[in-house]
Amino acid sequence: MNKAELISAMAAESGLSKTDSKKALDAFIASVTKAMKAGDKVSLVGFGTFQCGGKKERVWVSTPLLKKPIEIAAKKVVKFKPGTELTAE
Repeated sequence: MNKAELISAMAAESGLSKTDSKKALDAFIASVTKAMKAGDKVSLVGFGTFQCGGKKERVWVSTPLLKKPIEIAAKKVVKFKPGTELTAE
Protein backbone atom coordinates (compact mmCIF):
# COMPACT_ATOMS: atom_id res chain seq x y z
CA MET A 1 0.00 0.00 0.00
CA ASN A 2 1.41 3.36 -1.00
CA LYS A 3 0.48 6.81 0.33
CA ALA A 4 -2.33 7.41 -2.19
CA GLU A 5 -3.88 4.02 -1.42
CA LEU A 6 -3.62 4.72 2.32
CA ILE A 7 -5.36 8.07 1.88
CA SER A 8 -8.16 6.38 -0.07
CA ALA A 9 -8.52 3.67 2.58
CA MET A 10 -8.58 6.28 5.38
CA ALA A 11 -11.26 8.24 3.52
CA ALA A 12 -13.40 5.14 3.02
CA GLU A 13 -12.98 3.98 6.64
CA SER A 14 -13.61 7.36 8.29
CA GLY A 15 -16.14 8.92 5.94
CA LEU A 16 -13.87 11.94 5.42
CA SER A 17 -13.02 13.31 2.01
CA LYS A 18 -9.72 12.34 0.41
CA THR A 19 -8.50 15.92 0.88
CA ASP A 20 -9.22 15.82 4.61
CA SER A 21 -7.67 12.36 4.90
CA LYS A 22 -4.52 13.60 3.15
CA LYS A 23 -4.32 16.57 5.56
CA ALA A 24 -4.76 14.23 8.54
CA LEU A 25 -2.07 11.83 7.30
CA ASP A 26 0.35 14.66 6.52
CA ALA A 27 -0.25 16.15 10.00
CA PHE A 28 0.38 12.74 11.59
CA ILE A 29 3.64 12.26 9.68
CA ALA A 30 4.80 15.80 10.51
CA SER A 31 4.00 15.35 14.20
CA VAL A 32 5.81 12.01 14.47
CA THR A 33 8.79 13.40 12.54
CA LYS A 34 8.99 16.41 14.86
CA ALA A 35 8.81 14.17 17.94
CA MET A 36 11.54 11.86 16.58
CA LYS A 37 13.85 14.80 15.86
CA ALA A 38 13.31 15.98 19.44
CA GLY A 39 14.21 12.51 20.76
CA ASP A 40 10.71 11.81 22.11
CA LYS A 41 8.82 8.53 22.06
CA VAL A 42 5.43 8.23 20.32
CA SER A 43 3.19 5.47 21.70
CA LEU A 44 -0.07 4.53 19.98
CA VAL A 45 -1.82 1.97 22.19
CA GLY A 46 -2.76 -1.09 20.16
CA PHE A 47 -0.70 0.00 17.14
CA GLY A 48 2.89 0.40 18.32
CA THR A 49 5.67 2.66 19.53
CA PHE A 50 8.03 4.86 17.54
CA GLN A 51 11.28 5.55 19.39
CA CYS A 52 14.50 7.28 18.45
CA GLY A 53 17.59 5.17 19.06
CA GLY A 54 21.20 5.39 18.10
CA LYS A 55 23.85 3.45 16.26
CA LYS A 56 27.39 3.67 17.54
CA GLU A 57 30.34 4.71 15.44
CA ARG A 58 31.95 1.64 13.91
CA VAL A 59 34.61 0.46 11.47
CA TRP A 60 33.60 -1.65 8.49
CA VAL A 61 35.84 -3.49 6.03
CA SER A 62 34.63 -2.75 2.51
CA THR A 63 35.98 -5.80 0.70
CA PRO A 64 37.85 -8.78 2.11
CA LEU A 65 40.46 -8.58 -0.66
CA LEU A 66 41.43 -4.94 -0.14
CA LYS A 67 40.84 -4.94 3.62
CA LYS A 68 40.38 -1.19 3.50
CA PRO A 69 38.58 -0.07 6.68
CA ILE A 70 35.83 2.50 6.41
CA GLU A 71 34.68 4.46 9.44
CA ILE A 72 30.91 4.79 9.72
CA ALA A 73 29.78 7.72 11.87
CA ALA A 74 27.29 7.38 14.70
CA LYS A 75 23.73 8.33 13.82
CA LYS A 76 20.18 8.37 15.13
CA VAL A 77 17.63 5.90 13.76
CA VAL A 78 13.91 5.47 14.28
CA LYS A 79 12.79 2.13 15.70
CA PHE A 80 9.24 0.80 15.60
CA LYS A 81 7.92 -1.79 18.02
CA PRO A 82 4.51 -3.15 16.99
CA GLY A 83 1.73 -3.31 19.56
CA THR A 84 0.00 -6.50 20.63
CA GLU A 85 -3.10 -5.78 18.54
CA LEU A 86 -1.08 -5.19 15.36
CA THR A 87 -0.76 -8.57 13.69
CA ALA A 88 -0.64 -9.66 10.07
CA GLU A 89 -3.23 -12.39 9.69
